[in-house]
Amino acid sequence: MERSAKPYQFLTLVSGFTRNFRLPLGVRSLSFAAIPMYRFFLTLLFLGASALVSNAANSDIYRSVLRIEVATQVPDYETPWNSGRFSGGIGTGFIIGKNKILTNAHVVSNGRRLLVTVYGSPVKYPAKVEYIAHDCDLALLSVEDFKDFESFPTFELGGVPELESQVRVIGYPVGGERLSVTRGVVSRIDFQPYSHSRADSHLIVQIDAAINPGNSGGPVVQDGKVVGVAFQGLRAADNTGYIIPTPVVRRFLKDIEDGKYDSYADLGISDFPLHNPAMRKALGLPDDGKGVLVTNVVPTSSSDGFLKPGDIIMSLDGKPVDSAGMVTIDGGNVNLNEIVERKFAGDKVAVRFLRDGGWNDVEVVLKPLTWSRMYAIEYEKKPRYMVFAGLVFQPLDTNLFAAAKFNDVTVRRLYTDYVPKGLFQKHRDIVVLSRVESDPVTSQLGRFAGYAVDKINGVEVTDFKQAYDLLHPENPPEFHVIELFGASRPVVIPSAMVEEANKRVAANYGIASLENLTE
Repeated sequence: MERSAKPYQFLTLVSGFTRNFRLPLGVRSLSFAAIPMYRFFLTLLFLGASALVSNAANSDIYRSVLRIEVATQVPDYETPWNSGRFSGGIGTGFIIGKNKILTNAHVVSNGRRLLVTVYGSPVKYPAKVEYIAHDCDLALLSVEDFKDFESFPTFELGGVPELESQVRVIGYPVGGERLSVTRGVVSRIDFQPYSHSRADSHLIVQIDAAINPGNSGGPVVQDGKVVGVAFQGLRAADNTGYIIPTPVVRRFLKDIEDGKYDSYADLGISDFPLHNPAMRKALGLPDDGKGVLVTNVVPTSSSDGFLKPGDIIMSLDGKPVDSAGMVTIDGGNVNLNEIVERKFAGDKVAVRFLRDGGWNDVEVVLKPLTWSRMYAIEYEKKPRYMVFAGLVFQPLDTNLFAAAKFNDVTVRRLYTDYVPKGLFQKHRDIVVLSRVESDPVTSQLGRFAGYAVDKINGVEVTDFKQAYDLLHPENPPEFHVIELFGASRPVVIPSAMVEEANKRVAANYGIASLENLTE
């Protein structure tokens, strides 16, 4: 963006005005302020100078908004032995400190090569990811040599913008090569899902400026400070964009201070609003719009042993919880989980709840709910798989679930119940027969693809490495018997035919390695 005017041009105009000005006839001398036209022009001069200073400051800070080019390699979960799909994209990042470039996680996810470009410069600088948080869609980058960036200004974080206030979105969206600046008005502050992981919800700010591909990772500015990071739009509506507000950004930056990202802590509960007067009456509650019902407590979670289904949460850390599960923070109503969102593993949250009509107060020590990653899209990880005589086995996760589109009701139930019902306590992995490749050994087995594995050779399967070991014992049985949940009969593979079948399948389908047991 070029400056619209230069200071000396404006001052030349002023100089010409003063040279041509003449006092009224008969007036020997007057102060400038006493003449209306001079008062007007002095005001114009002040405003013009202020605008020039503002333009200069904007042009300077624009240098710290960087264009990010990413070459990616996306794993192939349908045929996991393949290298995956190569692609690329454009995003935005901005400098927040010495060799610290903030952007979105989805801009650099599965990245194989990163290059950043400075506004107005053709030079491309190699960069790398220092920290990445897929659960809140943020990443911190660095360049190999920060020398050329030393003189650049850094962006300062501000607060959460108020409703109806105006913000600027700066970035490199599709439609051009140069920097783009758009304006929008804050229309909503809410607790909503983040699309990158598909499993996490955090505080968001909605604005009426479109967030297009390429805008992602760019600063959203108000009064000279960053109030958010542009990260996603709403395809079903025009001019609707979402930004990650600074409480989420600050938490990410605080989390990585120890040199690693530890993820979010979680209460580990599900709740249900208590709007219905009849339900409130049945629970012995007054119709005062307070309290939310606990419907599930995840086994081994932070709340396990403290809360149970049927409890009614009345407050968290002394903040009243209303019947919609909302609390008031910084003058705004947000989901009760926002209290937990701003804490870290090991922190405590004070919970006041009703159980059987009696008041209870407990302090819950927070910890991450690591098993919930079953429901999140994974990045920077290779698919685990095993090919055995044309049978392809994989551990169930959201990447595989989305790629394979399983129809078996048992697989869907195992996936859905994995965390809420604590299946992870017994099954580290849900192993699925995801494909059956054509081979003489598997000629009648295609219909078994998409079933979950129950037992191998009579032993219950609880994780993927164990399944591999059961199929590759030192002294194999005459027949390998694989029992599947919901299948009409087991799959039986003669041990003597496995080795030759593996060779044929590897050659026919270009499989360089018959297994990958690590992510």
